[in-house]
Amino acid sequence: MEGRQPATLGVSITFFSIATVFVALRFISRVFVVRKIGLHDWLMLVAWIIDFGFSFSLFFAVRKGLGLHSSEIKTEDELAFNTADYIFTVLYNPALMAVKTSILVFYLTLTRNQKVFRYANYVTLFVVNAAGFALTLINIFQCHPLDAVFLSDVPAHAKCTDIVTLYLSSSPVNIITDLAILFLPIPLLTTMRLPWKQKIILVITFSFGFFVAVVDVVRIAFLQQAAISRSLEFKSIHIQNIGGVDFSWYASLSFMWSVVEVNISIICGCVPSLKPLVTRLVPKLLRDTSDGSTSSPHGFSAGAPGESQVPVPLPAAVLGSSASPTALSPVNEGNKDLPNGDGNVSAGRPGSRDSEPIGILDFLGHPETGALDTELGTHTSASYGPDITFFDFVNMKNPESMLKLNNRESIAPIALTTLLFFLWGFAYGLLDILNSQFQTIVRLGSWHSLGLHGAYFGGYVVGPLLVGRPVLKIWGFKSTFITGLCIYACGTLIFWPSAVLTSTPAFILSNFIVGFGLAVLETAANPFIALCGPLENSEIRLNISQGVQAVGSVLSPLLAKRVLFKNVQDVASLVDVQWAYLGIAFFDVLLAVAFYYLPIPEASDEDLEELANRRREDNMTKVIGIPVVWLTLGLGIWSQFFYVAGQEVLSTALQRFVTSASPDSSLGAFDFLTIGHSVFAVGRFLAAFAQWFLKPRWILMVSYIGMIVCSVLCMKTSGTAAIVMAMLLYLFESGAFSIIFAISLRGTAQHTKTAAVLLTMAISGGTFFPFAEYAAYLAHGESYAFCVIVALFCAGAIFPIYLNFVPAVKKQVDPVPNEYLRRHRRRTRPPVDTMHREKVNTALGGVLSRPRSLVSNPDHLPDLLLPEEIHQNSLARDIPRAKSSSGSSSRVNSSYSHNSGSKPRFSTRSNGS
Repeated sequence: MEGRQPATLGVSITFFSIATVFVALRFISRVFVVRKIGLHDWLMLVAWIIDFGFSFSLFFAVRKGLGLHSSEIKTEDELAFNTADYIFTVLYNPALMAVKTSILVFYLTLTRNQKVFRYANYVTLFVVNAAGFALTLINIFQCHPLDAVFLSDVPAHAKCTDIVTLYLSSSPVNIITDLAILFLPIPLLTTMRLPWKQKIILVITFSFGFFVAVVDVVRIAFLQQAAISRSLEFKSIHIQNIGGVDFSWYASLSFMWSVVEVNISIICGCVPSLKPLVTRLVPKLLRDTSDGSTSSPHGFSAGAPGESQVPVPLPAAVLGSSASPTALSPVNEGNKDLPNGDGNVSAGRPGSRDSEPIGILDFLGHPETGALDTELGTHTSASYGPDITFFDFVNMKNPESMLKLNNRESIAPIALTTLLFFLWGFAYGLLDILNSQFQTIVRLGSWHSLGLHGAYFGGYVVGPLLVGRPVLKIWGFKSTFITGLCIYACGTLIFWPSAVLTSTPAFILSNFIVGFGLAVLETAANPFIALCGPLENSEIRLNISQGVQAVGSVLSPLLAKRVLFKNVQDVASLVDVQWAYLGIAFFDVLLAVAFYYLPIPEASDEDLEELANRRREDNMTKVIGIPVVWLTLGLGIWSQFFYVAGQEVLSTALQRFVTSASPDSSLGAFDFLTIGHSVFAVGRFLAAFAQWFLKPRWILMVSYIGMIVCSVLCMKTSGTAAIVMAMLLYLFESGAFSIIFAISLRGTAQHTKTAAVLLTMAISGGTFFPFAEYAAYLAHGESYAFCVIVALFCAGAIFPIYLNFVPAVKKQVDPVPNEYLRRHRRRTRPPVDTMHREKVNTALGGVLSRPRSLVSNPDHLPDLLLPEEIHQNSLARDIPRAKSSSGSSSRVNSSYSHNSGSKPRFSTRSNGS
C-alpha cells in the first residue's frame, strides 16, 4: 500500500476492533450478569451491524485506491472504488443515528419524574432521527440519475451533489447533538456523592464523551481541508474523480476520521453498561479503600463496596428504568438481603431474571438523596429550590430574592449577567462584518443586505413571546439564560453550512436563529439587571451593563476586520473563518453549563407584587381613565420600538452617509462606524454617571431632544459638520434604551416578566424601517433619507414628554430611596421628620441628592424575621408538643398579630410617604 492507505486502513481497523470488543462485553454483562437486555442494548447492536458495513466499505475502498492520487487508481478498480464510496457515505448517518438513539433511550431510563430532562431527551431524539433520516436520503439520491454515482465519467446531463460539501453542511447537526448528549445527564450526575475511585471513573467516562465531540471537530478540519484544496467549486465538482479534483487523496483522512467518530461513539455508549461485569470480575477496582468502611454483618449497603454501611432506601426515581421500587442495583451484588425502595428487605440476587436494566446511576453509585425533580427548582413561586451540590465538592446555596439585595450584595450577580451583555454585543458586531463579507463574496445587492439585517431583528418578533415568556414565567431567569445561550450556539453553528453552500437562504436562517437566541437571552437579562438590587439604581445598573454590551460591539468588528476577515476574498477563505463561530458556540454551551451551577438570584411574582403594592396608590392613579402604570408601560413599548428603529436605520445608513458627506476623507466608512460605536459605548457610561445627579426622565428628555436636533442637522449640513452631527447622534442615542426599559417596568407587579417580554419584542423595530430609509435614499438622496430617522425619534419622544409633564406620572416613575424588598426591621418610633424630608427630596434630583442616615438606610438596623417565618417556626416547634398546643398556638397568634400590626408603618417608610 502507498500514500495515505496504511494510515487510513490501520487506524480504521484498530478503532472498529475496539468497538467490537466493547459491544461484545456489553452483551456479556447484560446477558450473563444482569440477565436482562433493554431496548437501548438492541439499538446498540443495530448500530454495530451498520458500523460493520460502514467500516468494511472503507476497508474495501482503501484496497481499491482510497488514499492514492486519482492518477494512481487502476481503471478496472474505478467502478468498485465508486461503489464502496457510495456505500460508505450512505451508511454514515444511519450508524451515528443508531448510536445516538441508543444513548438517548438509555438516558430515558434514568428517571421517570424529571419532566424537563425527559422533554430535552425527546427533543434531542427527534433532532437526531429527523436529521439523520433526511441526510441519509440526500446521500442515497446524491446523483440524478442515480446510476451516475457509479460512473467515473459523469454524463453532462447528470447532476451530483459534492459529498465533501454535504458532509461539511451536516456537521453542525452532529456537533449540536454531540454536545446535547454530553451535557444532558450532567444535572443528574453532579447531584451525586461518590467515592473517590468512582469520581475518577466518572471523569474518565465523560472524557470519552468529550472526545467524540473533539473527533467530530478534527473530522470537520480534514473535510474543510479537502474542500479548500479543491477550491470549493460547488457546481462543477461532484463525488467522482474528475480531472484535477483528486477526491481519493483529499477525502481519505476525513473518511478515516468518520470511522473513528462512529466507533468512539459506540465505545462511549457501551461503557456505562460494563460496570456489572467489572464488579463481578474485579470488585476491588471499584472499592474505595480510603472510605475505611467494611461490609455490614447483615449485608446492608447504600452503594458500591467501600461506601457507608448505612441502609439508605433507594428512591424509585433513581432505579433506572425499573417499574418496581424493589429493583436492585448491581453495586450491592453479593448481598442476598438488601433494602428495597420502601425500606423493606428484598431477597434475591441482582442476577435474577426479575432484575431491571441497569441505569447510569447504578454505574456511578447512588446520589446523596433522591433524584431531584426539575420542576421543584422553579423560582417563580415564593419558595426557592434546594441548594445545588456539585459532586459533594461545592455546596452552592441559592441566594435570596434579587428584590431583597442591597447595592453591595447585587454586585456579584450583576457582574455575572453583564458577561451575557458583552456576549451579544460581540455577536452583533461580528454579524455585521460577516454579512458585509458574505454579500461581497456572493455579490448580494443592498436589498438582500437589509434582508440579512432584518432577519436578525426578526428573531425579536417571535423569540421573546414564543420561548422567552414561558421559560421566564415557569422556570425563572437562570433557565432563560441557559435556553437563550443554547439557541444562540445553534445559530452560530449554522453559519458553517451557510458559508460552505454560499446559500443566501441558509445565511438568512442563521441570522434569524442567532437573533432568536439573543432575544430569548435579552428577555431575561434586561429585567434581571433592572430588578437585582434597589430599584432607585435600575437605570444606572442597566446603562452600565448595556455599556459593556456596546464595548463588545466595538471590539468584535475590529477583530473581524483586522484579523478574522482580513484576507477573506473568496468562498474558501470564508469557510476558514467559521472556526471562530465554532469557538463561540462552544463558549456559549460552557457558559450555559456554568450558569446552571452559579447561584443566580430570582424574583417571584409574589415578591414583585408585594414590592409594587408598597406604592399601589402611586401606581394605580388614573390618567385619562387608565391606571398610570399601564399607560407608562404602553407608551414605553411605543418609544422603545421607534427608538430602536431609528438606531438601526442610522447604523445601516452611516457608511453611505459618510461617503456622501465627505468622499475625500482619509478615514473610511468602517473607521467612522467604529468611532460612532465607541461614542455610543462611552455615552452609556456617561448616562449612568449622570443619573447619580439627575432624574432618569430628565436625561431621557435631553436624549430625545439631542437625537432630533442632530438628525435634522445631518440633513441640513455637509462635509465634516454632517459627520460630527452623526457622531453626536450616537452620543445622544446611547442612554435611551436602558432608561426606557427600567422606567417602563416600574410598578408592573406580578406582570413584570410579561412587561419585560413586550419591551424586548419592541426591539423588533429594527427589522422594518431600514427598508423605508433605503427607499427614501433611492428616491431623493442621502440627506433627505434622514427624514425617516427624524420621524422615528419624534414618534418616540412622546414618551419623555408624557413622563415630564404629567404630575401623576412623575410620582409613579421617580425612584424612591432604598426601594427594595427589605426584611422587617425593629423600630422604636416612626421618624416623622425624616420621612417628610425624604418625600420632598425624591423630586429634586438624582441618587446622590437623596439624604442618607441611619434611619433612611435600614441596612444598618438588625434583621427581624418575617411574620410568616415566625409563624412557620412556631408551628414547627409545636408539633412535638401536642399536649401544650393550645398555649403555643395562642402565643404564635399573639406574635403574628404584633408583627402584622407593624407592617403598615414599614410600608409607609419604604415608599417615601
